[in-house]
Amino acid sequence: MTVATAALTACASMDGLHADGRAADPAALHAERKFARIATSPAAWPKSDWWTALGDTQLDALIAEALKDNPDLASADARAKQAQSQVDAQNAKRLPTVNASASIAGVHLPTTAAPEPIGGSFATYPAVYASFNWSLDLWGGKRAAWEAALGQVRAAEVDAHAARLTLSVNVARAYVQLGYAFAEKDVADAQLKRANASHALVRQRVAAGIDNRMQIKQAEAEVASAEQQVAVASEAIDSARIALAVLLGKGPDRGLDIARPKTLRPGALALPTGLTADLIGRRADLVAARWRVEAATKSIAAVKTEFLPNIGLSAFAGLASSSFDNLVSLPARFYMVQPAISLPIFDGGRRRADLNDANANYDLAVAHYNSTLVGAINDVADDIANLDSLQVQIAAQQRAVDAARAAFDLSRQRYKAGIGSYLDTLSVEQQLLAAEQRAAALAAQQVDTSVRLVQGLGGGFDAGGDVPPIAAIDPQSTTPPAQRKPGSRSSTITQ
Repeated sequence: MTVATAALTACASMDGLHADGRAADPAALHAERKFARIATSPAAWPKSDWWTALGDTQLDALIAEALKDNPDLASADARAKQAQSQVDAQNAKRLPTVNASASIAGVHLPTTAAPEPIGGSFATYPAVYASFNWSLDLWGGKRAAWEAALGQVRAAEVDAHAARLTLSVNVARAYVQLGYAFAEKDVADAQLKRANASHALVRQRVAAGIDNRMQIKQAEAEVASAEQQVAVASEAIDSARIALAVLLGKGPDRGLDIARPKTLRPGALALPTGLTADLIGRRADLVAARWRVEAATKSIAAVKTEFLPNIGLSAFAGLASSSFDNLVSLPARFYMVQPAISLPIFDGGRRRADLNDANANYDLAVAHYNSTLVGAINDVADDIANLDSLQVQIAAQQRAVDAARAAFDLSRQRYKAGIGSYLDTLSVEQQLLAAEQRAAALAAQQVDTSVRLVQGLGGGFDAGGDVPPIAAIDPQSTTPPAQRKPGSRSSTITQ
C-alpha cells in the first residue's frame, strides 16, 4: 500500500452522501400541439427596446426614466457587487500570504532567573521578520470554491437584467391601466350625461301627468349611480398615475404630469422559431437559475476536497539582535522552512455536515431551475392562449359595438321623425355605452397580455452561448470533480 493510498484511507469518509437533484430536460416538456396553430418566425423574439413597438413616445420616455431612477435597480446592482466581492475573497484564498513585521522587546530579567550581569539588567531586542504561508490546492477545492463564487456573480448579473425587464414590463402595464382608466372615465361621463338627460325628461313627463313619482326616483337613483361611477373612474386614473410615479422612483406629483396615453398597438400573435430549445438562453431567470446550479456543483466539489489530505508550506525569516547596532548584519539573520501535511481524520462530523449542506443547496438550485423552466414554458402557453381568445372576443365585441351604434343611430332617426320616444333613444344609448366599455376593457387586456408575452419570451435578453450546461453529479463518486479525467465534466467557466 502506497503512502498516498494510506493517507486517503485514513481521511474522514464521505460515503453515503450525495445530491439527488436531476435537471429537467426542456425537450421533455412538450408544447407542440398547444402551439400548432400559431405562426412562427425568427423575428418573433422581442427586441431589447420592445416597448417602442407599442407606439407611444411618452411610454418610451417613462420607461427610460424608470430604468434610470428606480431604486430597486440599485439594489440589484448592489447584489451583483456583493457577489463579486465573494469572488475576490475566494480567489485570495488560492494565493500565498506574505506578511512583514517589526518589533522591539524590552526585557528585564531578575537575578533569581539569571546571574549578573544578565540578571538585574534591562535590555532591548529589536527584530524585523517576514512570513510566508501557502496551502497548496492539491485537489482543486479552492479553485472550485472560486468558480462557485463566479457562478453566483454571473447569476447576480443576470438577475440585474431580469430586474430591468420586470421594471419595464411593470411600467408598460401600469401605463396600459392608465389608458383604460381614461377610457372608463369617458364612458362614465357619457353615462352621467345620459342619466341627467333621462332624469330631466322623466320630470317633464311627471309634470305632464304621463309618469308618476316612482319613475322620478328611479331616474334620480340612476343619476346617483352614474356620479359614483365617474368618481370611481377618476380614482382609477389617480391610482394608475401614482403607481407609475412609484415605478419611476418619484413622488406622487410626478404622476400628475403624465398625459393621457395614446391607443397602444398590441404585438402580433406569433411565436419564435425553436421556442422550447432557445427559451433557456432568452429568459434571464432561467439563465440565472442555470448559473446557480453550476455554482452549487462547484461548491460540492470544493467541500469534497476537505475530506482529503493537503500540503501546506510555511517560511519564516528575519533579523534579530540585542541592539540596533548589529541588527542589520549577517549573524543577526534567522529563518525557518516548514512543509506540513494535514490529514482530516476526525472532526465530529463537521465535514459531512458541510457536504450534506452543499448537496442540499444543489438540490434546491436544481428544483428552482426545474420550477422556473416549467413555469416559463407554461407562461408563454397561457399568454398565447389568452391572446388567441382575445382576438376572437375583440372581433365579436366590435360587432356588438357596431350593432349597438347602428341601433342608437336608428333610434335617433325615429325620434327626429316623431316615430319613437326620446326615452327609447336614451335606453339604446345605454346599451351602446356598455358595449364600448367592454370593448375598451378587451383592448386593454390584449395590450397587457402582449406585454406579459414579451416578458415570457425574455424581453430581448439573449445570453447567446453563455449558458452553463447542467452536469450530472454521480451520487456514488467520492472523487472530487476536479480530479476526474478531462472531458468527464463540462463547464463554461474559465480562469
